[in-house]
Amino acid sequence: MSQIQLSCETYTWVMPGDGSYTNKLEHIMAVCQSAGFAGIEPDNSFMSLHADPLVMKDALAKHNLKLSSLAYVEDWLHPTETDEERARADQWIAFMKHFPETILLSVQMPQSNRDNLRERQDNMIACVNAFSRRAAEQGVICSNHPNSPSGSAFRIESDYEILLEGLDGDACGYCPDVGHIAKGGMDPLSIIKQYRDTINLVHYKDMYTDGRWAATGEGAIDFQAITQYLIDSSYEGWIVMEDECDDAIADPDDVTRRDGIYIQNEIMPQLQA
Repeated sequence: MSQIQLSCETYTWVMPGDGSYTNKLEHIMAVCQSAGFAGIEPDNSFMSLHADPLVMKDALAKHNLKLSSLAYVEDWLHPTETDEERARADQWIAFMKHFPETILLSVQMPQSNRDNLRERQDNMIACVNAFSRRAAEQGVICSNHPNSPSGSAFRIESDYEILLEGLDGDACGYCPDVGHIAKGGMDPLSIIKQYRDTINLVHYKDMYTDGRWAATGEGAIDFQAITQYLIDSSYEGWIVMEDECDDAIADPDDVTRRDGIYIQNEIMPQLQA
């Protein structure tokens, strides 16, 4: 039986676009629990009421969930962290010390374009390496998650080569998001195989062949093949489900429960074989 566990990302509750779920992390936890997930990955925008680690531990225990990871989103547009960025990073490093097996996942906020691309790439890598090294010195595990909007600094294969060569592998791993990989014109399984040694967290998201986000299991991503490779290559971390389909705009709770049905029927049998 595989040691892989399944978690749920909170971005699905960003999809309504009105911030209505920003302070409702425990509501989201309840939905995740009912959908059969073992863990949750909030991004830092959902943490206003749970930034106290004791409050977070109580909420996780109440809903029988683990904190698989925490997505920490910043701009990182300068050669070094700004004072504000460093203060926020250190806040989350201190928080994460209370969750020693949880991954601090860095995610750069996409910009409106890809101007000055190589400078922006170098700056982000330098900032992520800096705070990841501080985190590693304090026993905090880090990973980095590239994304695929048109203004992302790391969205196509040549960008990935720069990112994965530039990250300090002793301090920061790589989190492939299979949907973002596909959106950038790459084959998710091939990228995962290429960078397998650096991977310490995985995101699942589905996409149609025309580039639109799909409800999990309705698109073109071959989750079964990817899951089987992760099992065969002895991956023992978390798979984090993230659904950005249009249905989530109206009802992210229902989309997540449907994702739960999918994983119980399609992914869990592989993990339990």
